[in-house]
Amino acid sequence: MKISVLTLFPEYFEPLMTTSIIKRAKEKDLFEFETIDFRKFTKEKHGHVDDTPYGGGAGMVLMCQPILDALESIRTENSTVILLTPQGKTFNQQIAKELSLKEHLIFICGHYEGFDERIRDYVDIQMSLGDFVLTGGESACMVMCDCILRILPGVIRQDSSDDDSFSNGLLEYPQYTRPEVYNGKRVPDVLLSGHHANIKKYRHEESLKRTALYRPDLLENLELDKEDQKVVDTVLKNKKYRVKKQKLILRKTG
Repeated sequence: MKISVLTLFPEYFEPLMTTSIIKRAKEKDLFEFETIDFRKFTKEKHGHVDDTPYGGGAGMVLMCQPILDALESIRTENSTVILLTPQGKTFNQQIAKELSLKEHLIFICGHYEGFDERIRDYVDIQMSLGDFVLTGGESACMVMCDCILRILPGVIRQDSSDDDSFSNGLLEYPQYTRPEVYNGKRVPDVLLSGHHANIKKYRHEESLKRTALYRPDLLENLELDKEDQKVVDTVLKNKKYRVKKQKLILRKTG
């Protein structure tokens, strides 16, 4: 895989490419990565890449010419062009898996007030990190690249990524390490039993419980069997009780 990033600030990406797992994967040539400063493509005599918006308004808008010329210089028939914008589809683990199968990803990072609307006609996907606004697209791009790259074969162990939160639609089960007892709190006995089938069952149930407790919206897209549904129903019932009890306490103290 190759990733190209069109940005006004290539230095943003140096920590990502020179640290930890991503650094080691790059040194093993498991992927290619490049940044393209689209300011170098501008034909504006003063080096500007933005201008005031037609119709008035605050801020500056990125012009078509520098970005699209930079895009044209690297785009091939195998490229997938991603425009980072708050108006795009929200990025998630499933999208990361799909993008990890692409041959060449091109990210366009904006800055200032936004893009000239006509740039959207030249991209394949519009993507957002969430319902909030950042100073520029670089921060979102780094998060997406990290997520995509760690899925690539050889970057991390396959069984590690398979258990990640959202990989199977559920949040990850709780993890423990030594010591066995810390401040009076023990590691669950099942994890010390060595019984792999019981451990697997325990972890699956804990993933269900944690998802039902913290992200019940994720369960809407899953088909649960009777045993799984029973675990979820128990958690949701107790959750409603805890919420109701908490509201009563708040009323008394208020």
